[in-house]
Amino acid sequence: MSKKLFDNGVWEGSRLILPEYRDAFLAQEREQQRRGKPALDEQAVEEITRALAESYHQKVKVDLIVFNPFDDEPVSGVVIGINQRTHKVNLLLEDDEREIEIAEIIRAST
Repeated sequence: MSKKLFDNGVWEGSRLILPEYRDAFLAQEREQQRRGKPALDEQAVEEITRALAESYHQKVKVDLIVFNPFDDEPVSGVVIGINQRTHKVNLLLEDDEREIEIAEIIRAST
């Protein structure tokens, strides 16, 4: 027999995977990388509250780290509103506004 038929030859090198299976495999691997939200202690919650209040009253820039199950997201802006009913903060970014849930903030500093 020809060497092409064995040892990573034509038959070995012609394996294909359907796009549906590939997408499902990649989605499953991505889902396995999901992480849980860290529990914040009382001091961390107080620091976040202080930084948000300081930014709101003095109109200074605040740097936030917002929780994401895959990768935390840094956000910087000035707090222009705090909605205590919905527990959300309105930030004025460089080019637009953004609303962030207070529970999703894991770190804040001014």
